[in-house]
Amino acid sequence: MSELTPYLCVRDSRAAIAWYQQALGATVVHEPIVMDDGRVGHCELAVAGARWMLSDEFETAGVAAPDPTSGASVSLHLTVTDCDAVARRVQEHGVTLDRGPEDSPPAGRVAVFRDPFGHRWFLNQPAR
Repeated sequence: MSELTPYLCVRDSRAAIAWYQQALGATVVHEPIVMDDGRVGHCELAVAGARWMLSDEFETAGVAAPDPTSGASVSLHLTVTDCDAVARRVQEHGVTLDRGPEDSPPAGRVAVFRDPFGHRWFLNQPAR
């Protein structure tokens, strides 16, 4: 058995957790572990079973948030049941879509955005 789980680094984990909950409907599946200096060392979130982890930046561990002035080296692909609804919610929470929502055969309905923390997301409602 194999599993690949993204581990995101952000500059403000508390704000990111709240944004992912509000904009993507994420739930916290592992409460934040707060380090002695107040930074979040680890947290786990999920949307309909799709999980990811996140932490604040830790220079000593070589963990840094994305540079918002450069392109994304990784895109997070999230399968959703209603691409338009999720894209609307993302926009309501301050994000401009890079693409879509649009039909993109054979993938289905898609939208692409960069979250406020620099991570690029690809929403996909599979074709029926």
